[in-house]
Formats: sequence, structure tokens, C-alpha cells
Amino acid sequence: MADADGVPTETIVAPPPPGASEDAALPNSSTTEVTEVGGTEPLANGYHFPPKYDWKESTWHGLSAFWKFFWTPLGFFWAIYGLNVVAWGGMLFLLLCNAAPAMCVPDCNDINSPRRVWVEIDSQILTGLFCVTGFGLIPWRFRDLWYLLKYRVRGQHSGLRTLAGIHRGWYRLPGSQDLPSDVGPDKLPDDTGSASIALPPAKTPDAPRTGTRAPPTPTWKMDFVIWTMVLNTFAQAGLCGIMWGMNRFDRPSWSTGFLVGVACIIAMVGGLVMFVEGNKVKAIEGVACSARDLAKLQSDKTRGILHYNNIKDKKPKEKQADAEKAGVGQK
Repeated sequence: MADADGVPTETIVAPPPPGASEDAALPNSSTTEVTEVGGTEPLANGYHFPPKYDWKESTWHGLSAFWKFFWTPLGFFWAIYGLNVVAWGGMLFLLLCNAAPAMCVPDCNDINSPRRVWVEIDSQILTGLFCVTGFGLIPWRFRDLWYLLKYRVRGQHSGLRTLAGIHRGWYRLPGSQDLPSDVGPDKLPDDTGSASIALPPAKTPDAPRTGTRAPPTPTWKMDFVIWTMVLNTFAQAGLCGIMWGMNRFDRPSWSTGFLVGVACIIAMVGGLVMFVEGNKVKAIEGVACSARDLAKLQSDKTRGILHYNNIKDKKPKEKQADAEKAGVGQK
């Protein structure tokens, strides 16, 4: 069968419930027929994006994944680190909001009041916690800066190709969109010296599951991300100099808040660019489907629940606009 737009459709008859007779599965007035609409069918290679789960299932999946990660050495470390940042940061926020008036003795702004003393203690602890990322990631941040300078200053394209392999999750090289759709780490072209292949070639992004490659990522975004991370380290160094080189009596009142704000904002903006670009790549090239995703797609299909074949599991905007126009015309 085909719909009005000529899109092939599939009629699915829901199976009878457990304990029902087989006659219940035959088409009749009580049988629900499901017609596959455009945008829900699998791609030509059989790929379908993972289905969207409701908030309860999503929450459960997230908690399950976190629990498994928590019991790894790295997961345990980051969990304890995150809890400390939230706890001490929350306490500092409450103190700055004067949420504990009993600590304002003789007044809230007195340098020797319990409030000001604990503001200093919290600030010192948070400075130390921020050093974990600001200084602990220096080897990786300055490695990326070295490769970027090789490309920008020396004109060596190998620097950009190496960065493309490191940031394969969100960055795509110029010309990579023209590579065959089956090229990936497991199947490399004969010419691995091509400017559109990452270095080392084994770090080449996986072959797109959709059969369509994402367009090249603007190179300035690679510059932006690397420099924001490096500047975050410099801002952290400045914060440490202010916090540990001066005491709370001589330190300018604006310096701590300014440097903390700068360090956090530039790191968050750089991370946001990676997140947005990574989502763009996933929306075009597809993401892996787990056994649970495949089972849900099949189960929902037999129950007459269809999922749009895109990253958001939503009706494409152009199709939605066409449907709305058709509805207006019918009126």
C-alpha cells in the first residue's frame, strides 16, 4: 500500500492478547490496523534511530548506568568529587545570600564574623577542588594546543588531522563528507595519507550508521574549544595566586568572584560547543542501538506505536508543516 504522498506503508495487525483465541487476530471490526507513515520506516540499510523513552524509563536507565559507573575506580572518584563541589558550592551560595543570620556577629560584613570566616573556608576548599580539573587536565589540554599550533603556525595539516582523531566524537575534517559511507577504523581506504583521514588512521570516526556523513565542522570551533580549555587553566592559576598568595584581609573583594566566574564561564562555553556539535553529528550519522532499543522498536511496532526515524523521535518539521497546510486546505 502507499499513502497520498506515494510513501510505502505497511499494515500491521496487532496480535491477540494472552489467552485469547486465534480468531481474535483476524481482521475484523475490533482489530486495530496500524499504517506506517512517512518518516517512521527504517532507512534503506535497515537502520532506525533508538526510540524515545518516557521520563520514568529514561530516569531508570540513567540511574542504572550511573550505578554501574559509580562502582568503577574512576566513577567513584568523580562521584565523590562532584558531591564535594555541590556541597561546598551550595554552602558558599547560602552564606553569600545571608541564609544564616545567626552567623552575622557583630554584623554580616564584619571581617571577623563567623559568616565571613566560613566564606573564606568555603572559597579555599572550592579553589582546591577546581584545581583538580584546571591543573589535572593540563597534559591533555596542552597536547591539543601543541597540535593546534602545529597547524596554525607551522601550517602542518597533520596537526589538525590528529586533533580530528582526538575529538572524533564531534569534529569532522574538511573533505570527510566525500569519503565512502563504509569507511571507518575497521575499513580504511588505500590512501590513508588523505587530508580527510584522521591521524592515526585507527582514530578515524566510525562509518555512519545512517549511510550519510556529517558535513565538515568549521575549523574555528576547534580553535575556540582548545583555547577556552587552556584559558580555563590560566584563570585557575590566577585564582590560586590570589587565594593563596594573599590573605583575606588584603585580598581585593572582587578578585575571587571575578576569576571564579571567568574560569567557569569559558569552560562551560567550550563544553557547550562540543556538546552541540556532537549532537549535530549524531543526528546525521546515527547512534548505536542497544538490544533494549531494538526490542522496544519491535514491541511498540506490534502494538501500533510508531517512532519517527530521527534523533529526537519527532515528526520532521517540513512534514509537520505540510500536514498543517493540508489540514487548513481541508477546512
